[in-house]
Amino acid sequence: MSEHEHHILPFKLYLKIFLSLVLFTFITVWVAQFNFGSLNTLIAMIVATIKATLVALYFMHLKYDDKTNAVCLLAGVFFLVVMFAFIAIDVASRIPLESTL
Repeated sequence: MSEHEHHILPFKLYLKIFLSLVLFTFITVWVAQFNFGSLNTLIAMIVATIKATLVALYFMHLKYDDKTNAVCLLAGVFFLVVMFAFIAIDVASRIPLESTL
């Protein structure tokens, strides 16, 4: 059984990831100022997914960890996407309340 190696990443990389997270936070705030209609949620989820991926890969060291952990993470994300898809289909197929009165 092999030992886990500690990956000491350079400070410059952590700084770049931090600045990227700050940039995506500003993008989140900037995009919230506009009304994209039904795309609001999709845009917010894309930006949040990018930020979560950066955190998981570098700050949680998933990039350098055993690939089994990455498979578990991706399986969880897959099932989350499936759940969101079912919810989106359900919401899109509902009849507006005003038309039933």
